[in-house]
Amino acid sequence: MRAKFFAGTIGMLLVLAAAAPGSGEEKVSAPGKYQGYSRPLYQGMKCISQYVPMRDGVRLAVDACLPQGLPAQEKIPALLFQTRYWRSMVIPLMNDGTDKYLTSYGYAVVKVDVRGTGASFGTWPYPWSEAEVKDGADLVDWIIAQPWCNGTVGAYGASYTGATAEFLLTNRHPAVKAAVIRYSLFDTYPDIVYPGGIHLAWFLDSWNRTDQALDRNDTGALLQMMKPGSIRLSGIPGVKPAGKGLAAIKDLKRVLKDHEKNGDVYIQSKMHQFRDDTWEDYGLKIEQISPYFYQDQLQASGAVIYSYTGWFDGAYTAPSIYRFLTLPNCKKLIIGPWPHGGRENISPFRSSRKNTFDHQAELVRFFDYQLKGIPNGIMDEPRVYYYTMGAEAWKSAQNWPPPARTATYYFSEGHALTTQAPATNAGSDSYQVDYSAGTGNSSRYNSLVNLATVPIGYPDRAKADQKLLVYETAPLDRDLEVTGHPVVRLFVSSTATDGQFFVYLEDVSPGNTVSYITEGMLRGICRKVSANKPPYVMPSNIPYHTFESKDAEPMVPGEIATITFGLQPTSVLFRKGHRIRVAIAGADKDHFVLPSSPEPNLTFYRSTTHASAMDLPVVSEK
Repeated sequence: MRAKFFAGTIGMLLVLAAAAPGSGEEKVSAPGKYQGYSRPLYQGMKCISQYVPMRDGVRLAVDACLPQGLPAQEKIPALLFQTRYWRSMVIPLMNDGTDKYLTSYGYAVVKVDVRGTGASFGTWPYPWSEAEVKDGADLVDWIIAQPWCNGTVGAYGASYTGATAEFLLTNRHPAVKAAVIRYSLFDTYPDIVYPGGIHLAWFLDSWNRTDQALDRNDTGALLQMMKPGSIRLSGIPGVKPAGKGLAAIKDLKRVLKDHEKNGDVYIQSKMHQFRDDTWEDYGLKIEQISPYFYQDQLQASGAVIYSYTGWFDGAYTAPSIYRFLTLPNCKKLIIGPWPHGGRENISPFRSSRKNTFDHQAELVRFFDYQLKGIPNGIMDEPRVYYYTMGAEAWKSAQNWPPPARTATYYFSEGHALTTQAPATNAGSDSYQVDYSAGTGNSSRYNSLVNLATVPIGYPDRAKADQKLLVYETAPLDRDLEVTGHPVVRLFVSSTATDGQFFVYLEDVSPGNTVSYITEGMLRGICRKVSANKPPYVMPSNIPYHTFESKDAEPMVPGEIATITFGLQPTSVLFRKGHRIRVAIAGADKDHFVLPSSPEPNLTFYRSTTHASAMDLPVVSEK
C-alpha cells in the first residue's frame, strides 16, 4: 500500500492528469473537448527500456512506449518527454495515465531521464545545462531513425519538463513540429528564483531536497517528504533501470555514483541575487538558463507552440503570457482556474475543487492537428482561451489582454479604496511591518512542489489580513469584471534602506469572507523602472524592472519612494454587493526569505502629489 501511494504521489511531479474525454457524436472540437474528429485506435501499450548514447558517449535512459498491436508497417508520430523526475518507476503504476492515453490515439511516447538524473549517466550541474539541451537533438535523431516513427516529433511537458520541451526547440531540429509548454517559466530570475527580486527560498529548498533524494534513488526520504513524521522506510523500488537483467542493475549503481556530483540548486540560487550576477564556477548568468534568451532560435525552429497556464500557477502565469506575446510561432494560449499542474479548479467562488477540464484531450487535439493534419478546427478558434472566476465561465479572445478600460482605485481616508483621486496634498497611513505575515501552506507556490498532496487553495483571508494594511471599496453597485494585469503604485517612506512589498487583490463578500484573487511583489532596492525595452514582450501597462545590480537603489529612510509593479494577471467577476480589497504586507514568511533588517515602519501616502493606487483593467460592468 505504501509503495502504491509512493508511486502515485511521485507521479504528481509530472503534473499531467485529467479525466477521460467525452464520447458524444457531434462534430465539435473545443478546449477540453475532442468529439467527432478522433477516437482511440489502440488499447494498451508496450514500453521498451534501453540506453541511447549521446554525441559524447553519455548514455541516457529511454522508454519508448508504443501502442499495443501497432502493425509492423505502421509509422506514427512521436512525442518526446524529457524529465528530471524519473521517466519510469519499477512499480508499474507510473506507466498508466497520460502515456497510455496518448499511445491509444496512435502516438509513440518517448520518455527520457535527462542527463545526470533518474537512470541516465552523466551529471546534472544545474537546470537545463548546455549539454542537456543539446541531448534533445540527439534524441530526436534517434527517434526518427526508429522503424515505427514517421519522421515527425512533438514535445510536451509541465514545469521542468515544460522547459525541456521549450529548450528542445532551440536546437531547430526540422523533425520537431510542435510543442505544448505547460505551467513553465520563460525568464528564470523573476519567474521562480527571485519573483519581484525576492528570493523564493521555500520552493528552492524544497525542490533541491526532492532532487537530491531522486538522484540518490532514496525512496525512503521521498516518503518522509510526502508524509512528514512517518517512519523512514527502505527497500522500496525507485527509478526503473534501463534495460533488463543484472547488467541493468549494475548500470544503475554506476549511474548513482555519477549523480553524486550533481549541483545544489538552493546554493546556486543564492549566487544570483541580481539578474546580472555571474556564477563564477561556470561563468554562467541566469539568463542563459532562461528560454526567452533564445527567442530567436525558438522562433527559427518553426515549431508551433501552445502556452498553457493557470491563474494560480506559482509565478508562471505572467511569463506564459509573455511567451505567447513574444514568439510569433506561439499560436495558442490557455489560462484556466488552476494551480501548478492543473489538477484542481481553485476558483474561490466554487464549492468544489474538482477539475472538469480534460487536459489530455487538449494535448491530443493539438497534436492531431499539428502532427497528423486532422482538420479538427483547433487553429480556427480564437487564439486565447481564459477562465473568468466568479462568472465561472470560459471566454475567448484573439489577442491578450482583451480590450479594457483602466479603473484607478485610490487609497483614501479611513482605509477606503475609491475611484475619487485625493483632493488635498495631505494624508497618509502608517504600517508596522509584521514578519509573521504569510500566505499559508496551500498557496500557488505550494503547488510547485507538493509531495504531501496538500489541497491547493486559499482559505478565508480575513484573519491573515489583520496583520496587513488594508484598503477596501464600498459594496459595488454593479458587477465588475477585471481581466488583465493589475498594476499598483505605492508612495511610501520607510525606516529601513530596503524592504519587501507584497500586494494582494482580494474579494470581500457581503458575509465578510475574504477571497484571494492574485498578488504581486517587489523588493525595495529593485524599484527603479527602466526606460529600456524589456527583453521580451510585456503588456505596455506593466512597469519593467531590470533586477540588475547597476539599477539597485537603496531606500533613504524618511524619504518618499515610488514602488510600482504589476501583479500576476487574473480574470475575475466582482459581484454586485461585494467589495474590492487591496492588502499590503512587508513579508511572506511561508515562501520568501525574510529581510535581515528589523521590522520597519512604513508610511503610505495618499495625497494629490503622492496618490497611492491600484489600476484595474475593467472589461465590463453592469
